[in-house]
Amino acid sequence: MTDEFLSPDAMTEQYVHWFRNSAPYINAHRGKTFVLMFGGEAVNHDNFRNIIHDIALLHSLGISLVLVHGARPQIDENLVEYGLTTPFHQGIRVTTRESLRCVMDAVGSIRLEIEALLSMGLANSPMYGARIDAVSGNFVTAKPYGIRDGVDYQLTGEVRSIDTEAINKNLVNRHIVILGPTGYSTTGEVFNLRAEDVAVRTAMALKADKLILLGEKEGIADTDDRLLRELIPNEVDQYLRGKTFDTEILRYMNAAREACRGGVRRVHMISYARDGALLQELFTRDGSGTLITQDPYEEIRTAEIEDVAGMLELMRPLEEEGILVRRSRERLETEISQFCVIERDGMIVGCAALYPLQVDAGTDPAGEIACVAVHPSYRNSDRGSELLDYLEARARNKGLKKLFVLTTRTGLWFIEQGFEPASVDDLPKERKNMYNYQRNSQVYSKKI
Repeated sequence: MTDEFLSPDAMTEQYVHWFRNSAPYINAHRGKTFVLMFGGEAVNHDNFRNIIHDIALLHSLGISLVLVHGARPQIDENLVEYGLTTPFHQGIRVTTRESLRCVMDAVGSIRLEIEALLSMGLANSPMYGARIDAVSGNFVTAKPYGIRDGVDYQLTGEVRSIDTEAINKNLVNRHIVILGPTGYSTTGEVFNLRAEDVAVRTAMALKADKLILLGEKEGIADTDDRLLRELIPNEVDQYLRGKTFDTEILRYMNAAREACRGGVRRVHMISYARDGALLQELFTRDGSGTLITQDPYEEIRTAEIEDVAGMLELMRPLEEEGILVRRSRERLETEISQFCVIERDGMIVGCAALYPLQVDAGTDPAGEIACVAVHPSYRNSDRGSELLDYLEARARNKGLKKLFVLTTRTGLWFIEQGFEPASVDDLPKERKNMYNYQRNSQVYSKKI
């Protein structure tokens, strides 16, 4: 149901729910440094004002921001106006001395537009009371791109160094730093740079916590055009293999891969065309685009004492429904080594346990799967199966040959996971003696 059909009370409740859930992210992001990069296409888009409003909100929440902008379409417009052309080779513009004026005009006009938007402060507007100081300057030292494949790129350059000391001084003073796709040589020349190169090198030099790339697409899609929520650099390698970087999405993917390998922990690819995409990406658990990271955003691992609170939160509703047997905090802490959890960006979204069973002499070693619980928001995914696969692998490592599970309501699901109906008499003697006939659980087993 869309917001237009919600009652005022329901909308208020929805807002309160979102705001409370965003609190951990507000706390986590405060004091961090983010580099945001967007091309000239984003500046021309109708949603750009909303992006600036969201950037102002990030600033007000204590996030240090460096904005890196491109200028391709604006440069192209200036070239047409002056009757000039500049060839591209492998997706990189060859900047002639005559065309450099078009580059400088485009970059300067975009910088002024961004500064003007960040200066808005009308009452009843999102920028009211923001009071943001934006600064730009000669923070990027460049060098010639040179001659490659026999092509002289002339005044096209690449980043030589970033003045991190000057940038950090401005960030400490709560300024937003604006960088364009230009750099300056030690001899006083101006070079046309790739915005992606400036963004990546800046994020790496500042040891930024995030690099956020705003492009036309929502992120990276698979062959069925489904958005891929998370990738590691090696998966990006496979995606890019054999491709040339002549489209925005491929340039951004290459930049994301380079940044991750250069020490930037998280790179986000989101859409500049979607209103609120930046806030959704940063303040909700599932985001709005694609995250590329060396760190696991979601992982299955052995549970630790610190996970008990999150596990209890998952299990209590299922215990109250009678689906799971009630376990106290003390019991969970005692048995924590038997559990595994799925952690997603700091939140426990799934858990399950494997208990080795005492078996009679001459029978195969066995274990019991218990306490399988998945957060309601993720039950339509494969996370339950992933928990079982993880515990089955653990069971094999322990030399177990057979698994049992006792359940009152999820028997069909366990059958779908390869378990077969069994009886109480099939349980090892010690486990059979502990069987709760009042609960009357069904028994299933699986050879591994």
